[in-house]
Amino acid sequence: MAKLLKKPLKLALVQLATGSDKSANLSRARSKVLEATSKGANIVVLPECFNSPYGTKYFPKYCETLLPSPPTKEQSPSFHALSELAKEAKTYLVGGSIPEYWEETKKYYNTSLTFDPSGKLLATHRKVHLFDIDIPGKITFRESEVLSPGNKVTIVDLPEYGKIAVAICYDIRFPELAMIAARKDAFLLLYPGAFNMTTVYVGLCSPARDMEAEYNAWGHSMVVDPNAEVIAELDEKESIVYADLTGEKIEETRKGIPIYTQRRFDVYPDVSEGKVKYEE
Repeated sequence: MAKLLKKPLKLALVQLATGSDKSANLSRARSKVLEATSKGANIVVLPECFNSPYGTKYFPKYCETLLPSPPTKEQSPSFHALSELAKEAKTYLVGGSIPEYWEETKKYYNTSLTFDPSGKLLATHRKVHLFDIDIPGKITFRESEVLSPGNKVTIVDLPEYGKIAVAICYDIRFPELAMIAARKDAFLLLYPGAFNMTTVYVGLCSPARDMEAEYNAWGHSMVVDPNAEVIAELDEKESIVYADLTGEKIEETRKGIPIYTQRRFDVYPDVSEGKVKYEE
């Protein structure tokens, strides 16, 4: 059995309070990421739409151009802020998500950027599943009115540690992404999300709750271990949640629940071996 996590690491999920001022949001994110790495975090995660208010009507105002890559600072101040921050903090940084506009398609996307400790862009993930729901008397939300979906699975190799998978918010409701990532030896699934499992670790990173904002996030960022036990959780206020991840926990769980050797691929297909898209 392959060793998924090559060495222990500390994961930090930044539950950020965001407002209408993009520069202030980026500055706040920087201070929180530096706080996290000062406490020994090796991977730091920001929430969905960390640089802007959450809501499809805000995308045209707050969107940035990411392609062709790398963009200029004028095209994407958030890209450069994340890159410089990852380098300054010497950490792997999963930049939650930001509103993206692509001139070639004339479309908006909800996009996550992952950088390595040298500030190099490692991966881009556009939210694959758009949040279109209508619960009578409670909430109606249709991201597809403004956004377009991404079209790939995002698995990122962190040389010292192993592979992680990055998806966004509503993507978590579609287990195929997690199944593929686990079958491709990812040790950690990260879902930056503004929210209203498996034999790997799962990190859910939410914005802090602001009842004066139009969209009220649940908060409660958390880390769930391979036994589906919540090992760290926040309340709704701005804070950072930490968790120490070890490969031994994954191996112990997989030995105790040996689903990897019990799968019946003679009955159903291995989803990770099908036509999976890893590029847009």
